[in-house]
Amino acid sequence: MEIIKEFKIQAKDFIHAGEGSMEIRNTLKSAGLEADLIQRASICAYEAEMNVVMHGGNGIISMSLDETGLVIEVMDDGPGIDDINLALTEGYTTAGVEVQQMGFGAGMGLPNIVRNSDIFNIYSQKGKGAHLKMRFRIKK
Repeated sequence: MEIIKEFKIQAKDFIHAGEGSMEIRNTLKSAGLEADLIQRASICAYEAEMNVVMHGGNGIISMSLDETGLVIEVMDDGPGIDDINLALTEGYTTAGVEVQQMGFGAGMGLPNIVRNSDIFNIYSQKGKGAHLKMRFRIKK
């Protein structure tokens, strides 16, 4: 079994925000994966997708699933992350006031991704966007 899906993410499109991560969740459910994995992967996909909507330029969220595991990747062409270590700190946010007034930008996105993924890698360069890769082991 190999499933590969990809969804576009539009910057500042709060109306459609979360649709890609919801599709990933539904795909994982249809594949019959365990509830814990579905929940953790859904949290990571949603947090990463919302980060693109709030901070990034346009982007893509993709997933690949096979017998070795699940990989979710998010790439955007936004401004990049100035200080990755700081961005990984709970409560740290660069979200603007208007985003926070909508209930987003609490500074828990990347910490939640780290907490819920089995392996997490992040690459970013100022002015060149960000690339997140989250890996999840599948229990046999």
